[in-house]
Amino acid sequence: MVSSSIENTSPKRNASFLRALGPGLITGAADDDPSGIATYSQVGAQFGFTLGWTMLFSYPLMTAVQGLSAGIGAVSGKGLAKNLKLHYHRWFAYGAMVLLFIANFINIGADLAAMGAALRLLVGGPEVVYALLFGILCATIQVFVPYPAYVNVLKWLTLSLFAYVAVVLVAEVPWGEALGGLLVPKFELNGDHFTAIVAILGTTISPYLFFWQAGEEVEELRNRKLARLRRNPEAAGPELGRIRMDTMVGMGFSNIVALCIIVAAGATLHANGETDIETSAQAAAALKPVAGNFAFAIFAAGIIGTGLLAVPVLAGSAAYAVAECFGWPEGLDKKLKDAKAFYATVVIATIGSVAVTMLGLDPIRALFWSAVVNGVLATPIIILMVLMARNPAIMGDLKAPPWMVYISAFTAMAMAVSTLGMLLL
Repeated sequence: MVSSSIENTSPKRNASFLRALGPGLITGAADDDPSGIATYSQVGAQFGFTLGWTMLFSYPLMTAVQGLSAGIGAVSGKGLAKNLKLHYHRWFAYGAMVLLFIANFINIGADLAAMGAALRLLVGGPEVVYALLFGILCATIQVFVPYPAYVNVLKWLTLSLFAYVAVVLVAEVPWGEALGGLLVPKFELNGDHFTAIVAILGTTISPYLFFWQAGEEVEELRNRKLARLRRNPEAAGPELGRIRMDTMVGMGFSNIVALCIIVAAGATLHANGETDIETSAQAAAALKPVAGNFAFAIFAAGIIGTGLLAVPVLAGSAAYAVAECFGWPEGLDKKLKDAKAFYATVVIATIGSVAVTMLGLDPIRALFWSAVVNGVLATPIIILMVLMARNPAIMGDLKAPPWMVYISAFTAMAMAVSTLGMLLL
């Protein structure tokens, strides 16, 4: 009887667990966008396995910060920009919005360019045209696909990240060295290491992820017909538990994939003297002679899959910030006729960013400054989120727990120190 009971309840528990995964999982998966893949590939190619420890180091930081942003959205029923405007000076909201839009615009352009280059590697053809078509596809899905179906599409796209787990499995990895890089921190006080740390932190702890997850939690409440949690105390415990589990799983998934990319690049590119990788497509092409056609094809296909996941998140987070600042109707659960300005921002941010590719701008230089903008923006935004999460006018009696506040404050300090180190050394 006991065995029968377990067999009957296990599928229900699994289904419940999978349904609970949403904004946190999508946010974590979107963190490994083509630009992030390029960053992790470069770290692995340049430093081998020695910076693998950063994935363990960054996991509690990103979990706390994303948990903070998600909690603010769910408890207050408002996104970050709207809370900044209502409870702090409106220029904080406007400044964050402008910097976020600029960084996201550059990032989307670089991601679409990487997707176009990856498809060219696989089938040949014009990568600029591919980039434009990918941009149109991403914008069309966001504007016209109903919210529940759209969320399911994003959930399924997270499976594309397993491509990088497969690459590790086919590569010849010296696991003793890889484990040493994961568990034994190594760091040198020079510009190269600080730049790598800023690139990693700027990729794993990005402001666009804060705005996206907060906005998505607001939409989750609306979609499930729940009031904001500070007005709905009976639902607060289960909902905050769901958010915590969703965020921990999503951030863990993100960092495992990132670690796989670093290990794959270290075991193949670094081991064969390929230490200068500038784009994710270049990393895929460099894998071909040292790891074979299978690893190359999986890596390139993964770039396209992760881009299709990440570009809507980047554009959506920018649209949330802009709409909240100007008081426009916002949300992917709204019809086009009810949120025209919100969806116009999505389209402009997505398709307009193809200009980064078409104008021949140096994508690596652009991504460098995007990382700097993200690093500079992340510090004050995290500090403001800490203040918001402890503000009773926003959170009522559901203020963030002290451990989350302390880890988030430490994260802000780490971001600030690493950014200063990169710029000064």
